[in-house]
Amino acid sequence: MQRMGMVIRVKPEAIAEYKRLHATGSAEVNALLAGCGVKNYSIYLREPENLLFGYWEYHGADWPADAKRLDGEPAIKAWLALTDACQEPLASAKPGEWWSMMEEVFHTD
Repeated sequence: MQRMGMVIRVKPEAIAEYKRLHATGSAEVNALLAGCGVKNYSIYLREPENLLFGYWEYHGADWPADAKRLDGEPAIKAWLALTDACQEPLASAKPGEWWSMMEEVFHTD
């Protein structure tokens, strides 16, 4: 299992919409994530900085292949069209990076 953490900004004017989208969620998207080994997925909001912190546990064997599979799914594309409109990458994001991946520096069970 691989723990993965990431961060992005949420537009201040889109916070209510982002929360609304996730309150109802998408069963199809959740099933696709689970089918690609993504479990224990959580997103946290930090205000007033308007940062979203995402965390999940990957239980597969090839994350790049599973990520590519997810990227090709119409339901994922439709969901991201909704949620991406609420977000903006960090100023420090690498070229082409949306959510910025984070390095795990501590973990305890």
